[in-house]
Amino acid sequence: MARIKGGLNAKKRHNRVLKLAKGFRGSRSKQYRVAKQSVMRALTSSFAGRKERKRQFRQLWIARINAAARMNGLSYSKLMHGLKVANVDINRKMLADMAINDAAGFTALAEVAKSKLA
Repeated sequence: MARIKGGLNAKKRHNRVLKLAKGFRGSRSKQYRVAKQSVMRALTSSFAGRKERKRQFRQLWIARINAAARMNGLSYSKLMHGLKVANVDINRKMLADMAINDAAGFTALAEVAKSKLA
């Protein structure tokens, strides 16, 4: 039986890694050995980054809600507690959107929260 060399498969694997490394600086996008290490690290970071993005958005929404709540004479925690007591089930993403685009609606929600707290 003849020996089968792995040339074609190795070339495919190298090209796959180099394609992922496109746009990297210097030898990181040209040389397979360096590119492979960079791609492995980049893929790990991208996984972590997708998790981090969710945290950052929640943080942004909370900051926006807090700013709007304070304009209506409430703190963020008091607003959220008042809405929970009033059985108003609305997520932070929608609340933050209301705080920016629908100030009157947000004020109405703040009044509902205030009335339930008093």
